[in-house]
Amino acid sequence: MSDQSVIPIDQLLPNKLPLVALLGRPIFPGIFTPIMIGNPTDVKVVEDANSGDALIGFVMLQHETDTPAITDLYTVGTVAKIVKKINLPDGGVNIFISTLKRFKIKKTLHPSNPIVAAVEYLEEEEDNTSEVKALTRALISEMKQISENNPLFSEEMRLNMINIDHPGKIADFIASILNIDKAEQQKILEVLNVRKRMEQVLVFIKKEQELLRIQKKIQREINEKIEKSQRDYFLKEELKAIKTELGMTTDAKSSDHQRFKEKFESFKFEGEVKEAVEQELEKLNLMEPNTAEFIVTRNYLDVIAALPWNDPEPEIFELKNAQGILETDHYGLKDVKTRIVEYLAVRKLRKDTKGSIVCLVGPPGVGKTSVGKSIARALGKQFFRFSVGGMRDEAEIKGHRRTYIGAMPGKIIQGLKIVKTKAPVFMIDEIDKMGASFQGDPASALLEVLDPEQNNAFRDHYLDLPFDVSHVFFIVTANTLDTIPPPLLDRMEIIQLPGYIDTEKLEIAKRYLLPKSLEKNGLKKNQVKYTKDSLLHIANSYAREAGVRNFEKNLDKIHRKLAKQIVEAEEKNDPQAESAPKPARFNVDKRFVEKQLGKPLFRENDIKTADKPGMSVGLAWTSMGGDTLVIEATSLPGKEGLTLTGKMGDTMKESAEIAMTVARKLAVEQFGVDKEWFEKNHIHLHIPEGATPKDGPSAGITMATALLSLMRDKIITPRLVMTGELSLTGQVLPIGGLKEKTIAARRNKAKHIVFPKQNERDLDEIPDHVKKGIEFHSVERFEEVLELAMQ
Repeated sequence: MSDQSVIPIDQLLPNKLPLVALLGRPIFPGIFTPIMIGNPTDVKVVEDANSGDALIGFVMLQHETDTPAITDLYTVGTVAKIVKKINLPDGGVNIFISTLKRFKIKKTLHPSNPIVAAVEYLEEEEDNTSEVKALTRALISEMKQISENNPLFSEEMRLNMINIDHPGKIADFIASILNIDKAEQQKILEVLNVRKRMEQVLVFIKKEQELLRIQKKIQREINEKIEKSQRDYFLKEELKAIKTELGMTTDAKSSDHQRFKEKFESFKFEGEVKEAVEQELEKLNLMEPNTAEFIVTRNYLDVIAALPWNDPEPEIFELKNAQGILETDHYGLKDVKTRIVEYLAVRKLRKDTKGSIVCLVGPPGVGKTSVGKSIARALGKQFFRFSVGGMRDEAEIKGHRRTYIGAMPGKIIQGLKIVKTKAPVFMIDEIDKMGASFQGDPASALLEVLDPEQNNAFRDHYLDLPFDVSHVFFIVTANTLDTIPPPLLDRMEIIQLPGYIDTEKLEIAKRYLLPKSLEKNGLKKNQVKYTKDSLLHIANSYAREAGVRNFEKNLDKIHRKLAKQIVEAEEKNDPQAESAPKPARFNVDKRFVEKQLGKPLFRENDIKTADKPGMSVGLAWTSMGGDTLVIEATSLPGKEGLTLTGKMGDTMKESAEIAMTVARKLAVEQFGVDKEWFEKNHIHLHIPEGATPKDGPSAGITMATALLSLMRDKIITPRLVMTGELSLTGQVLPIGGLKEKTIAARRNKAKHIVFPKQNERDLDEIPDHVKKGIEFHSVERFEEVLELAMQ
């Protein structure tokens, strides 16, 4: 060893070197390190070198490959001497090397397997200026700071760094132990100028320090959180111990468990419900309070605890008192009140708290919802209302399954949770406007709710336990029965609420609408006085629909204008002054109404009449109540045929074709109309208000009358209206909604109503004040209609 220290190292190093490709990082000179060799070709290179001068060149690969060639290597590497070789069981070797010097590949002697090259050894460009000395100190100082804060740096590394006396070797040593990208390390290896190399290494040291600073910050934050968590845990445990000593509830979970247990014991559950509740309670007790499943289970138990599981108390109500409430709250509706009082009488006689299912059907604004509230008040029960209009999701009725995020019970269970009684009055509004979608059919879901044979064990998807809703008094509202599925309709008792005539609207306005509207708009009763004619004028000229909703809106409109006048007058004259004027009083007559509401929407000449040949007036029944329908027919020279317009439905079109056949047969056989007239004329049948859809068979006799009026060129009897389905043989068949149609006829100032004989039983349902002044003519054959219409 003493001889080699005298001889220059270049003379000992061969110009021809076997090369081993490095996949990981380059190796710097002046380092003693172990290397694992697994590639069979490289193992042979090591074996051959170890049996000779023990010198090998190590060069890093530019990119990963299974069979490296010299073209895959960087051009600068490090020559090393094998100090020790250990054979491994898998055929590889583990060698300890001492790296000596940089070299550069000059010429390829063998491109691969093994790689042999002629090399040139590179000398460092020394620079012994004070700047290099300063850089050396800076490197050692900065690296010492890193090594003290990094447990990965061993004491041996720190000693080696201090004992190295050459600036270039210090830079190489630091570059080899820093966590730098291998491409950057290769660049440092290729730098021969010592000062530049040291500057580059110093930059990487600064980056490492910044990373260490961030790492320490993160570690500190984590430690603070862990310490706080541990501190909270110990404090909670101490608090739990203190509460246990004092006999208090230990924690929120125990409090919830105890609360639920006491509540469920008071319900005295049995069977499936008891078993399910006990399982959920046990599950709650085993869970950690900060888990999502704990919250889900607690919410579920909250719902069960909030429901009224105990049987309701017997109903206590006076029938006379209930009847008085209905009379106080509503004017008219005699049949409706009678049916409801009969229901209540049966309930009281049987001492039965089982619920009923009533369907109130009528046009908008006739008081369906308020009737439901009055029933609840008469029975002294809690009232809960929800609307199913536009509902398309079955889960709205039966709830969501608990597996879904944000799951909640359906409207039925939610309502019972709110009213906290097992026997409330539930109003389900707009049942005729439910839809269906891919999410299910709510109407089908209601079948179980509204079936007296099934709803004693109603199973909500969220609750998933049988719950008895048979004590609930269900009141369902609809504008029409046409869109309600027959199985659902079959489960309900239907009560029809017809529209109001003008005299009824007058009484409703006096008793209910005027006081309500005056109070809503800040006016006093003695400030506004309406004449009878003014209220009738509003009913006939501005609010001619079946209900009273528009009537109320028009009253509100008048009162808002009056409120504005009063406030403006008060602001103009100081109300604090002694000579302040008295509050204004308004007398409302027909002229005043028109001044506030503008020109009437409906006039006397708006009454539908048949004043020309080819015209007739029929009666229709819609979801908005009864209405009058004008049929117009005319003929034009041209090809024989019938044109239908007025947005008729399929059923009405078929009725028109039947009416044409019957009218043509009678015209030719009984009234002597020439057959050639039909061959030379094209008939056009139209129903005005073409944007409004129309359908149904009840306009059959009306269309046939209009057609015969055209064919005979005769005007029908004035103020006569009719309704009835027409068969091909001339029979007049029964229709529905006679009561609503009669109210519409009265609003149209009709004097005669022609209707099917089979509907005579419906006349008894029509109040006398509605029938007053109208002559009813029941018919079985269309010929009877013609005798009345064309005298």
